[in-house]
Formats: sequence, structure tokens, C-alpha cells
Amino acid sequence: MKIGGKVVEGLHEEILVLPRGEEEPLVIRARAVVDLDEFEKICPEPKPPGILTKDGWAPNTNDPSYKQLVEMQGERRAAYIIIRSLEPSNIEWDTVKVEDPRTWVNYRADFKNAGLATAEINRIVQCVMAANALDESKLEEARKLFLLGQRKALEQSSGQTVAQPNMPSGEPVNASA
Repeated sequence: MKIGGKVVEGLHEEILVLPRGEEEPLVIRARAVVDLDEFEKICPEPKPPGILTKDGWAPNTNDPSYKQLVEMQGERRAAYIIIRSLEPSNIEWDTVKVEDPRTWVNYRADFKNAGLATAEINRIVQCVMAANALDESKLEEARKLFLLGQRKALEQSSGQTVAQPNMPSGEPVNASA
């Protein structure tokens, strides 16, 4: 696919470099997740239990066990996005198993057990969220780069950059001749 003559390839990626003292720094790559179709197939939305009312059956969204399932669903969704986004980093998890949704929330414990500080783990999560978000600052930066490219192209042009205010054309043409 092309947009404006430019081939669109790959997903947005963010890079985070964490210093490790005198050791080689840790390089974290986070790539945007295309969609959540796989997640929704593996972890379908929980269904609320029903209660019988005078009007018939109605979903009981106030049920404590249902609320707990919804909360767990949200935690798993966030963990799924983090784990999938970090795939370009080639992380070998200790307890997280990509095929087992029950283990996804262990990503923080795995990072902590590997010796990462809470601040570093939070920066990794922020990097993932940045890879999966499109905020105004990114749009503004893209606009500036685009306009800079336009300006450079204009400067390299050999033609006039502005039109002359008036163009003398000589005598008026006699239309009756």
C-alpha cells in the first residue's frame, strides 16, 4: 500500500534504552499491536449472570463475581498488549507463557525477578503505551517533519517560489482585427 507515493511498511515502534552501569544497556523495543482480535478469541468478554425480575430475565452487572471477572479481563488485556508489544525485544520470560492467559499478568514479577527496578518497569510499560498510542505530540512532530521536508524541497527547486504581483503584457490585443 502507498499513501502519497510512500510505501507503508511495518508498525510503529518505540525504543527504550535502559542503562545498566558499566554493562551493555538493555534495549527495549515496543511495537504497536494491530488489533485485539486474537485476545478476544482467547479471552472472550465475561457474561454477567442473570436475575429474574418482574419483567423477566435481566443481566446482573452488580454481581461481585462478575465484577471480579471484568477486572481480571482488563488486567489480562493490558498484559496481553504489553507482552505482544515487547515481542521485538526477544524477551525470554520466566513465568509468562504467551499461550496461557493466566500467566500474562506475571510480566511485572518476571521483570522484577530479573533485577529491574520499579521505575524501569514503569518506563517499559510507558514505552509500550507510547507505541500503541497516537497522541497530539506525535502528530505535531510528524507535521513539523512534513513541513520541513516541504520547505527543503522548495529550497531545492529552480523555479520561482512566489508569483510576481503583476505581469506586464504589452499592448492590449485588438479583438476586432
